[in-house]
Parts: sequence; structure tokens; C-alpha cells
Amino acid sequence: MTPTPVRPGAPRTVPDPPAEPPLLSAEGLLVRRSTDAATVLRAPDVRLGTGRILVVTGPSGAGKSTFLHALLDILPPGLHRAGGTVLWRGEPVRPGAPARRLRRARCGWLGQDPAAELHPRARVDRLITEGLPGSRREVGERAADLLERLGLDPGLLRRRVPELSGGQAQRVALARALIGDPELLVVDEPTSALDAGSRALVEAAVRAHRDRPGRAAVVVTHDPGFAGALGDTVLRLGPPAPRGAGRRTGNPARPPRAEADPGGAAPISRPVPGGPTGTAGPVLAVRGLRLERPDGSPLLGSCDLDLPRGGALAITGPSGSGKTTLLHALCGRRPPASGRILLHGVELPAATRQRERAQLRAIQLIGQNPMGELNPAHRAVTATARPLRVLHGMGRSEARAGAGELLSAVGLEPGLLRSRPGELSGGQRQRVVLARALAARPDVLLLDEPTAALDRATADRVLDLLERLRADGLALLLVTHDPLVAARADRHLCLEGGELIVSPAAPRPAGPAFPHPAGPAFPHPAGPAFPHPAGPAFPHPVGTSAPTPPRGPDPFIPHERTEHPGGR
Repeated sequence: MTPTPVRPGAPRTVPDPPAEPPLLSAEGLLVRRSTDAATVLRAPDVRLGTGRILVVTGPSGAGKSTFLHALLDILPPGLHRAGGTVLWRGEPVRPGAPARRLRRARCGWLGQDPAAELHPRARVDRLITEGLPGSRREVGERAADLLERLGLDPGLLRRRVPELSGGQAQRVALARALIGDPELLVVDEPTSALDAGSRALVEAAVRAHRDRPGRAAVVVTHDPGFAGALGDTVLRLGPPAPRGAGRRTGNPARPPRAEADPGGAAPISRPVPGGPTGTAGPVLAVRGLRLERPDGSPLLGSCDLDLPRGGALAITGPSGSGKTTLLHALCGRRPPASGRILLHGVELPAATRQRERAQLRAIQLIGQNPMGELNPAHRAVTATARPLRVLHGMGRSEARAGAGELLSAVGLEPGLLRSRPGELSGGQRQRVVLARALAARPDVLLLDEPTAALDRATADRVLDLLERLRADGLALLLVTHDPLVAARADRHLCLEGGELIVSPAAPRPAGPAFPHPAGPAFPHPAGPAFPHPAGPAFPHPVGTSAPTPPRGPDPFIPHERTEHPGGR
């Protein structure tokens, strides 16, 4: 072909260089369940260039975590990618070994349940520096510097995961994702367990990583402030389609019978106190309680607490100040160094294994890590029905019907009742743990960050439910970083510097953000308080599964040895 002559003096046209392909793109991603081929996620196409942050938001259960898992080819058992293509710098990434090599060499990952994804027996320094090139001293200094940037004491490097608070574990997992300087940082709810100061440090760390040449990030969050501060592009996933819609025939399920069946089952009723009626004084009292860290150093000085029937007490404070440890001491999971815990004026044994069944029933804990609280083999309805059968003597069918009502009350769709924890979102798991605790009909409910994995509408629904249960006598002790949660409480304490300090009451919302019909919290027929059978103490609080054993190695899966970029 003869080139076109250029007229003398005419400006020479220089062709534009070819456009650089995005770092990561996804087209037509479709995720389905393996059992019935139901669609779980149909994601819009995305393109993420270097120097950009993609923020993914949406209601609980919309598929935000599933979207990340599909991008990285780490979908849990029971789900598979039925369609779509993931491209890295314009080149398709095949599932399996090619995707695994890309993750290990190019990506940093922080999952939604960091405490479950960190090996419980490994020290923090090993978790962060594993696979990094360089001498032990050099990588140790890098890890210490990164922890300081995230607001953590470098002394944590010598601790193990069970010795960390939820917020500390979250930032350790983030440090593990950042230290290899990955091209793509993928983080799921990185601030859910953090106070405002720690959130600002995490925000700065993610932004600094994005600003490095050739880097980008994908962030899932429910925090609108965090999303607005970081998001160059915001992808909002819509509410999930109801599972099982249109499949049921016949009449709706009826509430459980009010009369006892021949097997001795009792009617399920609203959670009501199991202590002596007409007694004066707090339902839960603490006198001279002291807490210590695993190394024996003081965590909380001598303190007194009173929680009245139907009362609500909120405890706030910096991450790592001992809020979760205080809740664990009250429910018996971690005995205090000294002091007394009294339920209806009767002193409780320090450890769960020494408490009677009725005492275990009376104090229920909603833990910060829902995945670790649930047995991975038990379906949602099975986990919730267990306290009804064990504590209240219900038959199998009646307990399952009562469990369905409780799960519906916390906002879980009927189609999810037979799902196992690995098939649920973080917010859905959190609500299953709440329903299971309510099934025990406790006198005191201990809640550790009860709305951390929930969108605002779902959180308001759960908080409105708890307020209605307070009218029936349920006492609440809430640990939270969310001012809207703290505003629901009657009293507000701050745990900082080893002391509980009275804080000014936060302004209460003008009214419930979620409409509810008038009436009792649960549509159960009225009935007398159920007698609690005597029996041996359980090794864990009733309705709480034993800790899940560590899972085997798999790329970007809990407790797996992850090779950092540049460490090959």
C-alpha cells in the first residue's frame, strides 16, 4: 500500500497510542447454586483501571461478598460461576490454577471474617510476613511499621490470633494483605469492627495503596462515609430476589400450638425473664470485676455494673480496650481475674462449665464473629431450633416452626432457612446467631457489634425488634462503635485506659426507621414462662456451637499459607 503523501508545511498527524486495558474487568458474571441452579448473583460489567478504587455497596444478602469471590474464583462450596469472564489487563483468567496463580502473585485479600481466616495457632508476625523475601529482621521491621500505620502496637506481633480483639484481628488481616504491595487490593468490610479513629487510619492506608503506581482496590462496605471518602466508582447491588418465591403451595405456616403436645413440648412465647418474679434489684450485676490480658497485664480495673430488667446499656471505646473480653467474662467464656457476677442476686460461677443449664440459658451472647459462632454443618433452622428442643423440651416439628418464626422476625427470608453458614452473607449469619440466642428466651442479651455486617435498613429493623423485646423484660448490654446503636441505650459507658467511664447519652433517633405492625414482638400465643429443666452444664453457652476446627489449606481460604507478591 502506497503511503499518502504529506503536503509540505502541513501538520503531521501522530496516531494516539493504543488505550491501556484496565487492570481488572469482569463481563457477564453469573453465579448459581449447585443444588438447584438458582441464580445467586447476576453482576453488572465492571472495569477497574490503575489508580482507582471500586466501592461495592448494597443491602445485606445482595451478593457483595459473592461478587468478590466470583472475581477471585474463591466461591464457597455449593456455588459456582455459571457464566461470565474475568480479565486481567485484557487477558481472560481461567478458573482453577490460572486464577490461583494470579491471586497469589498479584492480589491482596481481606475477607469479611478475618478472625476466622487467620490461623488461630500462628503468631501475628508469622501471619503477616509469611512468604516475604528478605531477612527475618527486615521483614519484621516492615511488619512493625505497617502495624503502626494502622494504629496497632508492634508488640502485637508476638501475640496469637485468639489474644486479639475483633478490630485488632481485622487490621492484622489488612496488614497481611498490604505488606506484599499487591497490584490489586480486595477488602470486604474492612472497618466493621473499628472505632472512628481506626477507620480513618484504614481509609488512609487503602488510599495510599491506590496512589502507588499500577495499583487499584475493590472495597465492599456498608459505611456510607467510608464509601464516599474512597470510592472513585461506586457499584450498588440491588436487594436479593426472594429465594423459593412462588414454589410454595397451600396455606401459610401456622404458628405453633399453644397447648403442650403429648411429648411434653411447651408453647413458644415471647422471651420473658426466667428469674424470680417480683424481685427487686438488677437482673445482672457486677461487683469488683477485674480483667487481665493473657500475659497477666491489667486490661480492666475493678468495676461495678447494674443492668435492670428491660434496660439497655451501651459500651463503646477504642478497638482493643477490652469490650469483647468483658462480654466473654459475663457469659463465662473467659473467667475474670477477680470479682463477682450476679444474676437475679445469685452469684454465678466464673466459667461456663460450672454454670447450671438455667444460668447458661439466662445469659446469651451474640458474638462479633458469626461464622465462628455457627456450626458450619447446621442449617439456619436447625441451629435456631436446637435451644427450643434442648431448653424448652419442644418436639422436632414444633421447634422448627418456632425457629422459622424467630428467623422471620430478624428479617431472614423463608428461602434461606435451610441454608448453611457458608451459603449465607455475613449479615444473614449475624441474624441467625441473634435468632438462635432469642430462642433460648434469655434474661440478658450480650451483643457484640450487633449491626456491624448489616445495612442501615436491616440494622434498624433488628434494633426495633430488640426495643420491643425490652418491653417484655429483656435486658441488653451492647458493645458497639456505631453511635446510632448507642443512641438506643438508656445509659452509655466508655471503656478506655482500663476504666469504665460514664459518657453523655447520645441523642435518640426521632422514631423507628423501619415500620412494624403494632403488637408483640413475636406472634406467639401467650403462655406461662417455661420451667427450665435441670441438667449438666454445657461446655459452651446454650445455643452456641463449639469453635470450628481449622480448615485445610486452599488459596485465599481461611488458614491457608498465602504467598505475597514478590515472595515467589
